[in-house]
Amino acid sequence: MSGYHFERESRTPNSESYVVEMDGDEVGRVDIHFTANMAYATLCILERLVDEEVRELIGEIDERLVMTTDPFREDFVVTVWAGRETGVFADEDLEDEEEEFEGNGHMN
Repeated sequence: MSGYHFERESRTPNSESYVVEMDGDEVGRVDIHFTANMAYATLCILERLVDEEVRELIGEIDERLVMTTDPFREDFVVTVWAGRETGVFADEDLEDEEEEFEGNGHMN
């Protein structure tokens, strides 16, 4: 078994989102969407992963996440994005920035 670990962040009746870790380091995230006979995924990974690692990761996602939820699906289509993380933003963060701006008339 590979060093991949999947930590679920969210789940709906038709989709799931996971953080992807390899040997304890975060290497990306995957969002999986299930339809009546297909499964689709958007895989966002660090740009340092090579093609062989990406193919192995897709295989792990299929075997450990998709097949366990929908073993009779007709196809599994994965769109892969490679890049770097620039941050995680939430409404609360944006509200704090707006309060700072309103409080002194300019952004700190």
